[in-house]
Amino acid sequence: MLKIMKYLKPYTLYLILAIALLYIQAMTNLALPDYMSDIVNVGIQQSGIEDTLPKALSNTTMKRLFMFMDKAEKELVLKNYAYIKKGSNEYISQYPLLEKEDIYVRKNFSNDSNLEKILAKSFIAVNAIERGETEGLKINKNSKLDIFKLLIFLPLNQRIDFANNIYEKINILGDEMVKQSLIQSVKTEYEKLGIDLYNSQKKYILKTGVWMLLVTLIGVISAIIVGLLGSKTAAGLAKDLRKKIFSKVENFSGEEMDKFSTASLITRTTNDITQIQNLMVILIRIVFYAPILAVGGLIRALDKSPSMSWIIGVAVISLLVFIGIIFAFALPKFKLIQKLVDKLNLVSRESLTGMMVIRAFNTQEREKKRFDEVNKELTKTNLFVNRLMAFLMPAMLFVMNGTMLLIVWVGTHKIDNFNLQVGDMMAFIQYAMQIIFSFLMMAMIFILFPRASVSASRVAEVLEVEPTIVDPEKPKNIKKPNGKIEFKNVYFKYPGGEDYALKNITFTAMPGQTTAIIGSTGSGKSTLINLIPRFYDVDKGQVLIDDIDVRELTQNELRKYIGYVPQKSVLFSGTIESNIKYGNENLTDEEMEKVADVSESLEFINKLPKRFKEEVSQEGKNFSGGQKQRLSIARALAKKPKILIFDDSFSALDFKTDLSVRKKMKEYTKNSTIIIVAQRISTIMNAEQIIVLDEGEIVGKGTHEELMKTCSTYREIAYSQLSEEELA
Repeated sequence: MLKIMKYLKPYTLYLILAIALLYIQAMTNLALPDYMSDIVNVGIQQSGIEDTLPKALSNTTMKRLFMFMDKAEKELVLKNYAYIKKGSNEYISQYPLLEKEDIYVRKNFSNDSNLEKILAKSFIAVNAIERGETEGLKINKNSKLDIFKLLIFLPLNQRIDFANNIYEKINILGDEMVKQSLIQSVKTEYEKLGIDLYNSQKKYILKTGVWMLLVTLIGVISAIIVGLLGSKTAAGLAKDLRKKIFSKVENFSGEEMDKFSTASLITRTTNDITQIQNLMVILIRIVFYAPILAVGGLIRALDKSPSMSWIIGVAVISLLVFIGIIFAFALPKFKLIQKLVDKLNLVSRESLTGMMVIRAFNTQEREKKRFDEVNKELTKTNLFVNRLMAFLMPAMLFVMNGTMLLIVWVGTHKIDNFNLQVGDMMAFIQYAMQIIFSFLMMAMIFILFPRASVSASRVAEVLEVEPTIVDPEKPKNIKKPNGKIEFKNVYFKYPGGEDYALKNITFTAMPGQTTAIIGSTGSGKSTLINLIPRFYDVDKGQVLIDDIDVRELTQNELRKYIGYVPQKSVLFSGTIESNIKYGNENLTDEEMEKVADVSESLEFINKLPKRFKEEVSQEGKNFSGGQKQRLSIARALAKKPKILIFDDSFSALDFKTDLSVRKKMKEYTKNSTIIIVAQRISTIMNAEQIIVLDEGEIVGKGTHEELMKTCSTYREIAYSQLSEEELA
């Protein structure tokens, strides 16, 4: 997979933006449980009171609090609170108690931990006395007198010791317990002051809810943009890979094409790249997001309740065990699937392209059976993998629900002991779910990664192939092209072959002349002409064009002088016009008519409704073999090349058409070098030079008349096709 990553370089900016937005998305998702916790804890339980230091205190309450403070503590409190006499119009709307009693209003809103501790200790002492807890004060709690009036007569040290002892008892339960006790006291005080706590609660919940909506909106927008960036990056990478593979395959020589089957190349260009694209989208959206979410969720969960962190550990380990078991079984199957897809494509391609042969031999049932075997094997493997994946979801739900149940069970005990708030427990549950989900997402990456990794290796395998036929570093140019072709002691064998397919081939083909190559099947005729346009390179010797070795020319420079008609006629989907102009887009309509006439194509083209605009189906299947050959010849002639190569390109023509084409072509290409590979003696009898091949060696060279006298191999071929009268 790393070999494919280098092709992501053009999309670096997209990736950086995606990572930044993923961080924002993760932070927004992590913030939501906190907001929910605040709504429950502060908004509902505390009536919207979030500050432990009261905004105002009644004169009566302040006097009671002063009873448990020393001089320095009183000075600190008075420094932060201003004394307001009853009836003050400035505050009466906020604190209706001002109509009856003086109050103290907070004037310094900076957080002061010392002030909070002083008020907490004093409030706890006041609340204890109001509940009748007077232990250590030597006051009869059943006295009908106001206990707070009696406290005045006690020494200050005794009162402060009482407050400290009560505070320490509650502080043992934790800071949260002290905070909650202080909040409840503040809430009670606000009720005395006449503050509308319902309105305060509503405002707090609405404000927090609005923040939650804004944070959610930011997260949603970030997720949408990340999805867009991920899709553009993955689609762009897939587009680039397809383009690079296509360009690479276009430059393959015959040797490289032999390494990969056509079905495999198609699978690599389509299915394999699609696998990479799908994984890339998931990678961008998860591989950065999940770790941020997991780490952030863990930090925040520990902040809410460190003592319950073991629950998350158990959940994550359980999930990883489930995923590990599934991964162990699924990994080998993922690797097998791609090979089976290749095999299915191969069988399908062979069956579809060979349909006429299958019908002719009446072997439909055999082909169905062959296809079913591959199809069933692929289906069976896919079903096995899908069943494993189907098991993952129930396992995940089991772990998640079990975790949630365990958190609630442990959390309720902590709430009962005043060690945890309800909102914090709810937030802890959400953080635990986020952590589990993040690990699940990362695990899913590891499950999907092997299949995409196999695909990436297959794609990289094609991209990393170095073509054996490459352009020279310092290429030469043909200044005045004539088309002279010369073979000098040429030897060639196919990659992996033990024996040479061509041995010591030496001859010269001159411009304005026709050089024919004939021989038995497998004698090396097509191999020989494939060396001229460098479909293969010679192992020994030289192939020269105008006295320049073809290996010293660029492939483009070499092939622009060559018109080639392959053994199997190939037409492209489009029109007749687009096929004829395939090698020469600047061909005029008059010239197009001319080459069609020379190739004897004009006759059947004129009978078509749209003539040259007639559609050509895939591989030219709406034309006969002879018509395709004639159109292929017209396409080669349209290029106006200096060299024309015909690889058994007249085999589908009848004798009359064959003779007519060669006669017209002789006049049209009088300055070109023509090389014809043929099986029929009648096609090459009038050639200026005939090369006879046998088992890769030249066994005869000369005109028809000369070879009939000197070459026994040629005579055998000739007499097997024509009578003595026809040969004469």
